[in-house]
Amino acid sequence: MIYEILLATLGGLGLFLFGMHLMSDALQRIAGSGLRRILEKLTTNRVVAVIAGTAITAIIQSSSATTVMTVGLVNAGLMSMQQALGVVIGANIGTTVTAQIIAFKLTDIALPMVGVGMFMKILSKRERVRYWGDFLLGFGMLFYGMLVMKTGVMPLRDAPWVCDVFIHFSSTPVLGVLVGAVMTMIFQSSSATVGLVIALASSGVVGFPGAAALVLGDNVGTTITAQLASIGTSVSARRVARAHFLFNLFGVCVILVIFPYFVQFVDHITPGDPMQVAAAGAVPYAARHVANLHTIFNVTNCLLFLPFLGALGWVASLITPGEEKPRIFRLESLAPTIFETPSFALDEARQELDYMGSEVFRMLSAAEKPLLDNKGTEKFLEEIDKTENIVDSLQKEINTYLTELSRNSITEKQSREVFSMLQIVSNLERIGDHCESIGKLCKRRNDFSLDFSEGGRQELSLIYHHTQMFLKTVVDAITDTPDDLMEQVQSFEPRLNAMRWEMRVNHMDRLKTYKCDADAGLIFIDILTSFEKIGDHAYNIAESLSGLTLGGTRELRYATV
Repeated sequence: MIYEILLATLGGLGLFLFGMHLMSDALQRIAGSGLRRILEKLTTNRVVAVIAGTAITAIIQSSSATTVMTVGLVNAGLMSMQQALGVVIGANIGTTVTAQIIAFKLTDIALPMVGVGMFMKILSKRERVRYWGDFLLGFGMLFYGMLVMKTGVMPLRDAPWVCDVFIHFSSTPVLGVLVGAVMTMIFQSSSATVGLVIALASSGVVGFPGAAALVLGDNVGTTITAQLASIGTSVSARRVARAHFLFNLFGVCVILVIFPYFVQFVDHITPGDPMQVAAAGAVPYAARHVANLHTIFNVTNCLLFLPFLGALGWVASLITPGEEKPRIFRLESLAPTIFETPSFALDEARQELDYMGSEVFRMLSAAEKPLLDNKGTEKFLEEIDKTENIVDSLQKEINTYLTELSRNSITEKQSREVFSMLQIVSNLERIGDHCESIGKLCKRRNDFSLDFSEGGRQELSLIYHHTQMFLKTVVDAITDTPDDLMEQVQSFEPRLNAMRWEMRVNHMDRLKTYKCDADAGLIFIDILTSFEKIGDHAYNIAESLSGLTLGGTRELRYATV
């Protein structure tokens, strides 16, 4: 009998977890990558941050995904620790929506939902409809898994030793908390633990006080996700993870002090007797009692500690010593769990791509004085050499990260975005190479004490500032691409090519009239060529950002090096 019970319970739990994962993944794909931007903009104060964390977790049905994303934002310096704590607290509340949904008796329509979802997934050619099919398929499997678990654990009611174990949870809730925490750490899903507890309570295997203790432990165990996501991240990100653990632990400790009264309060405001066994052997009111206790605990914990987030952050800082250091590379230190939420993983890559673009633009901007005023060439060469090494390392880091991401389950749209990012990385690195070439040409000019004519200097200033504006327009579009980007660059590139041609002609005229030295003229022509190449690569980046290299009307224009 034990063997059959174990197989049924594990099978039902497996169906539940798979359905939860499928449903969460589908909702994330439907919601898109805008969730991260919502977190960035709607966390101006702690209350708004809590609301944002609650709403997003309720939408994507995964507190782990919200927590991982929040730790990533702190690690990137896009969110303060106080804002992040509000989001994490909100995620605790948002995840209780799953338990409330599970508490509804929807097992009768579980298999029809699986069938409808599967047909939508197979027959539809529209990507968004297939996502909704995945959602219904996951939703149905979740409830069918609950049915299998309930049926599987039902015989345990008649086992005296099982009753004795769970009675200890009621009389010694600390023991139940420990077991619930360990279960959640093993499953890596608070919803899975709550689902199993609801199955046990609905089958009459565990009483409501024992189920309450297990749910409290679940809230401690779920913090392991943030702890794993913070490994190798910045000090602030690790402090957020520690604060998440402390917040839930302190809350559970407070409830344990008043445990009998808290259980009575939840029972009082929830209709029905959670211990009443129906004729069919089920306990009809237990599921709603467990779900309500889960929600009430997290809402109470939030209200209790929201005014003291500053103190919570101080304690987290105290147990996580260290100074914040400037980060150069972020992607390689992110936990592998980030790939489980591809939309968030792409956002991380986009942020790093934006950083690479800003470094390349800084290289070009640093060339102004050495190029136009013939000043600070040595300092410029040192800076550009250092930045070029950073850009080369960023290229390797981003390429490795995107390659690993492409090996996971991503949508066709996300696959196209990965390809686009790989093209952008390559072009940014080439622009960095041409900036380095300009630096070497400036050094060569200084070494041989060469100078340009007045007309040549004016033309260099003109083409330099035009190229700088061109590159800035493209780099600014990496994280937020405007719809008219191609219209903007269409005004830059033809003008750049025309300027280079016109300046070459003017240079030949100056050579004929002895207004320009021949050796200086060779350097002048090479600099013009470098600017033209920078413009070509910038145009390629604009095409990639606009999707024109991924099945659009134009092909990628690979600029020659």
